[in-house]
Amino acid sequence: MRIGIFFGGQSREREISFAGGRTVYDNLNKDIFEAIPIFVDGLGNFILLHWENIYKGTIRDFHPPVNYIPNSARGFQIYVESLKGLSEEEMSALIKEVGTPITPSEFANTIDFAFLALHGPYGEDGNIQGILEWYGVPYSGSGILPSAIGIDKKIQHQLMQKTGFKRPKTEFLNKKSWDWLKPHMKESVFKQSKEELGFPFVIKSPHQGSSLGVSILKEDDFTAFERAVEKSFFREKIDASWWNNATEDEKQLFIYTLTDLRTGVGMPVIADNEITIYHPDELYDFLEQRLTSAETVSLESIDNEENIILEEYIEGKEFSCIVIKNEKEQLIALPPTEIVKKEQLFDYKSKYLPGMSRKVTPIDLPKEQILEICQKSESLCATLNFGVYARIDGFITSNNEIYLNDPNTTSGMLPSSFFFHQAAEIGLNPSEFLTYIIRTSLQERIKTGKKTLSLKHLLQRLDEQIISLQNEAKQKTKIAVLLGGYSTERHISVESGRNIYEKLSSSTKYEPTPIFLTGKEGQHELYKIPINILLKDNADDIKEKIMAQSTEHEVIKHIKEKANSITEKYAQSSLNKAVAIDYDALAKEFDSVFIALHGRPGEDGAVQLELEKRNVPYNGSNVNSSQLTINKFETNELLKSHGILVAKHSLINKAKWEDDKNKYILKIEEQFDYPMIAKPHDDGCSSAVKKIKNRNELIAFGDMMFREEEKFITKHVNTLHLSSNEPFPQKEQFLIEDLIQKGNALHFLEITGGLLTRLVDNKTAYEIFEPSEALASGEVLSLEEKFLAGEGQNITPSRFAKAPISQERISKKVKEVLLKTAQIAGIEGYARIDAFVKIYDNEEVEVYIIEINSLPGMTPATCIFHQTAINGYKPYDFIDAIMTYGKERVESSKG
Repeated sequence: MRIGIFFGGQSREREISFAGGRTVYDNLNKDIFEAIPIFVDGLGNFILLHWENIYKGTIRDFHPPVNYIPNSARGFQIYVESLKGLSEEEMSALIKEVGTPITPSEFANTIDFAFLALHGPYGEDGNIQGILEWYGVPYSGSGILPSAIGIDKKIQHQLMQKTGFKRPKTEFLNKKSWDWLKPHMKESVFKQSKEELGFPFVIKSPHQGSSLGVSILKEDDFTAFERAVEKSFFREKIDASWWNNATEDEKQLFIYTLTDLRTGVGMPVIADNEITIYHPDELYDFLEQRLTSAETVSLESIDNEENIILEEYIEGKEFSCIVIKNEKEQLIALPPTEIVKKEQLFDYKSKYLPGMSRKVTPIDLPKEQILEICQKSESLCATLNFGVYARIDGFITSNNEIYLNDPNTTSGMLPSSFFFHQAAEIGLNPSEFLTYIIRTSLQERIKTGKKTLSLKHLLQRLDEQIISLQNEAKQKTKIAVLLGGYSTERHISVESGRNIYEKLSSSTKYEPTPIFLTGKEGQHELYKIPINILLKDNADDIKEKIMAQSTEHEVIKHIKEKANSITEKYAQSSLNKAVAIDYDALAKEFDSVFIALHGRPGEDGAVQLELEKRNVPYNGSNVNSSQLTINKFETNELLKSHGILVAKHSLINKAKWEDDKNKYILKIEEQFDYPMIAKPHDDGCSSAVKKIKNRNELIAFGDMMFREEEKFITKHVNTLHLSSNEPFPQKEQFLIEDLIQKGNALHFLEITGGLLTRLVDNKTAYEIFEPSEALASGEVLSLEEKFLAGEGQNITPSRFAKAPISQERISKKVKEVLLKTAQIAGIEGYARIDAFVKIYDNEEVEVYIIEINSLPGMTPATCIFHQTAINGYKPYDFIDAIMTYGKERVESSKG
């Protein structure tokens, strides 16, 4: 059955939609579905996307293509809407570089079913649903009318109020009316809102998802109120006094934030109601010129809101509940999840960045109250006529009053989103849940009376395939996917492990089982975990759930009984609680192990040693190579001795630091100039990597690294600009390095290069991929920019030169250095090598190696998948090649 996955879109949530569409693409059961990616760009074009683009980290990484992006003197990133003046022929040529254009009239001949992973306007408001119904293509989720209701918060409020659902006090503010008011009258609106709604109160846009355009007004301050109102209208007013006194860095950061669709107005913008500006550099120059004479400039998104909502702030536990239908059309609320936030507002970043919030399932309340939330959520779905599935958000106050708000006809589809997170509680993995959604959606479409006979035939065919899956037990290779750990990178390890598990679980060859590792050095604790524990927020949540498990929660038991017909039909795994397992049992039960651990243990050879003792095939490098590359100091020394360029470096020791800090710092300053780089010498990723610009920052870094307690040292947090959830380990040593800079090179860039090895005549042969160019928004590339979907930007292949011949020659030189580096370090299986590249006159190239990651991140957004795609590997093919090498290595050693 051909499943067209619609993702991307024209809304501000396009990056999350893009990442969600990739999740659907990867998790569709390969035995019964063919996934066809239909990308919707920011201009509304439908594109049959080249599969390799699915694995880019962000839409900006491939669309518009690099050769269409206008130069930016300040390095701003842009979306396709910022390209102006393209002819129809030029736009067609642009689209053909990323995929094949397709029109709605061609949908029915290309796909059998449309899976909608679109968000916000144009995606969950009935627009795409209407197009698909017109052309006779069945689709997932609710129909046209409930979708239109689901996107309009004003209509929702009115309907819910009339049908008896408890609602916060609400007011509506019209933009035109607001603009007509004089300043003192606007202050009167603020005063009246405080009196009517109480304080604090919420200001939000009515047609946006992901908490975009939402503010909680915490201050009794009219200026803050006016700013929040403008934010919800997607407008920004810039004062000349601020702009003209700001530094260039402050101005650039302001433009970067303003033009980000997720946090600001976006592009294009209308300036002072008269000029449309398309490019961020153009906007910067316009403000420079206009604000020399004007006191203010007003900027407004072309996709602005005409009305906004002012709403009473509800103090209480916040929750989200997925509601689904069984085949008898009965609504079933899955276990509601409590959202524990670090900030008052569950905004875009809180929803999608790891560590910014926690999900507690079910919500921590007595059974009766949880079931009341479920009942009200089901009732609201019935009232609004939502179909197939929905997400209902709400609050429960200390007085046990339940307020439902923001009913959504779709949900985010990242691997750990509410959508999959709650389905896992009834025993469905993502692949199984997607099959259920497709089947139930077909049943929902039959009710419309359109194309009924053909839909019934399609449904019958799918049911036969689902039954055949249950009856045909296939012999598959059993893989233990090892994830978690106890390093600062344990959360990224969970993201990687989940991705590997999901890609293998929808394959026809492998049967994966997630294994969570915890404990401490020399004492590893291993647990087989069920899908509901695997999809917890992060490694700490998984560990907590394992350690706390005893009897099954009453509510989850009750909901599983209600959903029994769904679970029996779709779920394959019988594991429903964590089970301890040791390395001996692991070796007996599984054919191979995929180590998705980062840092220690995993990249240090400790796990590899245990597996080699038992002749268990595994991915990645051997014990000796892993022990070397985890230690950046020893790796640098070895590479330097073989003529590879590395930064000047020195190991800083805790005992010497504590013995005479001032004397030690003077010695460091004799060797290194500010700014310098400080980082742990035996961790991977970008954990605690800092650009040190002065002595105070060096003292702060050293004190933090050598602190006795895990708790941060308060006085150093601001000095190092640390966030509360930022990983910062405690170590006995750390590394100081020269900051590699452009100098007199013509071109300077940071790259990350991936590789894969094969056994050819019992010898290791290397395949070096085209490196990616990594663009950092801050001083160093962050963990989020490396691994999280929608964050950062990676250009693959790296832009070494404009001329194709020069690009090829320079790329070849860089890859030769990466190959030599891998050979010196004894890398096997696969790896990621980070480096700086300097390019001079006559194409002279210098490559400075930063670090070698023997178990690189394998999250959905990591750029190693961009690189392998160029060489024709889909992510599953790449993982399969990695596992094949591990198996052949063991067989070769036996032979």
